[in-house]
Order: sequence, then C-alpha cells, then structure tokens
Amino acid sequence: MLIGALAVGVTVPAFCSAQSYPSRAIRVIVPYVPGGGTDFVGRTVAQKLADALGSTVFVENRPGGGTNIGSEVVARAPADGYTLLIGGVPNSANMALFQKISYDVVKDFAPIVMIDTAPNILAIHPSVPAKSVKELIALAKVRRGLLTYASAGIGSSNHLSGELFRVMAGIEMIHIPYKGGGAAVVDLVAGEVSMYFGTTPSTLPFVQSGKLRALGVTTAKRTVAAPELPTIAEAGLPGYEQSAWHGLLAPAGTPEPVITRLNAEVNKFLRSPDVTERFKFQGIDVIGGSPAEFAAFIRQDVAKYAKLVKTAGIKID
Repeated sequence: MLIGALAVGVTVPAFCSAQSYPSRAIRVIVPYVPGGGTDFVGRTVAQKLADALGSTVFVENRPGGGTNIGSEVVARAPADGYTLLIGGVPNSANMALFQKISYDVVKDFAPIVMIDTAPNILAIHPSVPAKSVKELIALAKVRRGLLTYASAGIGSSNHLSGELFRVMAGIEMIHIPYKGGGAAVVDLVAGEVSMYFGTTPSTLPFVQSGKLRALGVTTAKRTVAAPELPTIAEAGLPGYEQSAWHGLLAPAGTPEPVITRLNAEVNKFLRSPDVTERFKFQGIDVIGGSPAEFAAFIRQDVAKYAKLVKTAGIKID
C-alpha cells in the first residue's frame, strides 16, 4: 500500500500538469538576436501556438556562444513544457565543435517536432567582382585569405555552409561570426564583409532590392522563393549541398502528454494554408512529423556534422 501511495504521489502531479497545460505563459527561446531566419520561424511558431493553446506564448532572444547560451537555458529549465527551444544545425554541430559543452542535444532535450528545412543563399556585396560561383572561387584563389564570410554564429548553418564551400573549393576565407543572421546581413549590406551564406528571410529582400548579389543556393534543389538562382552545385561546385533546419525542443523529462499536445498543435498549423504560404514565400519547406522521427534526425545530424568538423579541421576551443 505504501509503495502504491508513493507511486500515486509521483505520477499524479505530472498527470495533472499535463491535463491543465498550459496554465501560464510559455516562453520560446530563440538563441539568436532578432531579425534572422531562426527568429522568423520562432515568432511564427509562438504566434500560432498562442492561437492554438489559448495561452500567452512569447519569444525570448538569448544569443551568444554559438547558440549554447540559449540552448543551455532550455536544457536546465524545469521539464514542464513552459520553456521551449527553437533548435537547429548548431545544436547538432556544437557537439563536435566544442570540447566543453554544458548540454547534450540527444540526452538533455525532448524533441517535439521538426518544423522545417531551408536553403541558405550565397550572397556577396556588390563590390566583390564576381558574377558567378565559378568567378568567386577563382577570385578567392587569387585573393588568398582576403575574402571574408559572415555567419549567424559559430556552428550555425551559415558557418558550416561556408566551411563546406571553403573545403570543397580548395580556397581560403576568413570567418566572421555574429550573434545572429540579422546582424550579419546588416554588415554585409554595409560592405564590412565579402559574403554571407544567409537564410532566405534575412537575405532575399536585400537581393531583390539590389543591395546584395546572389550567386546560388546551398540546397540540392533550387528554392521556390527564388527559382532563378542556381544551386551552388550546378553553378560551379559539383556535389555541394547544405541545408538549414529548425525544430521545437523541450527539456528532457517533459511529460509525454505535454509533448504529444505540442506536437499535435504544431503539426496542425504547419499544414494550414497561411503558414504554408508564409514559409514558401521565404523558401522554407515545412516538415512536421513525430517526436520519434525528429529524435532520429537529430542523431543522424550529430554524426553528419562530426564528420564535417573533422574534415574541415574546424576548431573552436
């Protein structure tokens, strides 16, 4: 009887919490400054979750540390579903990039749902005298170590797109990390850096206005947001492919009913016409799916970037 009573004492609070969820505001941590692609996805998710759950859902930007600062906030938060993370490529890559990291993306998070995948756009400042990927590679070989490329931070999809480009093209470039895509693209437009493998939301408007020149997209297929842009592979670097992704994560140990509820709500609004069109306009492909599918993807992604970090010789600390 005592054991039974103890078991009830442990399970009932979690059950009640899940049944009444949400009973207060939910914060969604975006580990970048406002204005970039991850911030765009995070604010869309927060808005739609607030509508679906009938609760306040707000975005909190916590940049720094190659997304490790914001990610650690979530990893160490109470496992109750009230602190969530918009995760992405850095969460996988940082496992190999940093010798000392305060969390494990596989062990310390409960995957909820994979939201999307998206291309990066190779954009250069108009002062850079290259009109194509081939011309850019040729220029980089002449100006060895003089061209710079911005990123949204160490281990970001932008950073890894640049490193893959550098290794495959056999060139030298200097990496300039920022605390988010918004800050990176602002400096690119100002001519402070040579190029940026930017997300479509943060980069495409400047390309369309003529302030930046786009040379190609990082994905294996062209993006519907700018179908006139070739892939980097077809434009001069065969075999090149790199994609960004975003997903929703909670602290490990979050009650399964809460994970299930969030997964169902996100999958539902991801299929809605307004979200589909909003993402399509930005060149973002909606994914969705189950927590188990997302967990399997993360494990594969960790292995993928461990290989790239080793091949490229990327060292952080």
